Amino acid sequence: MVEQGLIRAAQEGDRDALITLLREIEQHVYRTAYYILNNEQDAHDAAQEALIRIYTKIGSYEEKAQFKTWVQRIVTNICIDKFRRNKPTVSIEEHEMVFQGNDSVEREVMSGYMAEDIRSAIEQLPEHHRSVVVLRYLQDFSYNEIADSLNLPLNTVKSYLFRARQQLQHLLRDYQKGGVTG
Repeated sequence: MVEQGLIRAAQEGDRDALITLLREIEQHVYRTAYYILNNEQDAHDAAQEALIRIYTKIGSYEEKAQFKTWVQRIVTNICIDKFRRNKPTVSIEEHEMVFQGNDSVEREVMSGYMAEDIRSAIEQLPEHHRSVVVLRYLQDFSYNEIADSLNLPLNTVKSYLFRARQQLQHLLRDYQKGGVTG
């Protein structure tokens, strides 16, 4: 895999390989930061901080975890730190919101809820639920990758996703009835 070759070369001190690697992940890092922080400037700051941290810590990456999981953990931790300081919210673009699975909330979303309602509902989730929703449904992470990225037990990830889906279902029903304004 090309990425693994770049990682090894970067770890051995090849700055060109490291810069190429950082350029390849730059958009992914920014996108994750933007979904969590819901602010373009904060997302740019967090992405830059994450890229610098990856640049300085590439030597500590071990192939025990996937590279994207290692990067995601760095980005998520930086964003959570910023989130705690600034209390921002997640923003979701209409064309990027795709739920998967068979739960009723996902079927309802797929069958017609507007992106604005989804965005507003996700913004109301507690921070820990919002993080797992972003990683699962927007970044397409597996449960294990989410657990690794957030340093949580697998069952906790499953529980957070279950509760988040329940909350989203309730909130989206309220939006549909016109009972909540975003």
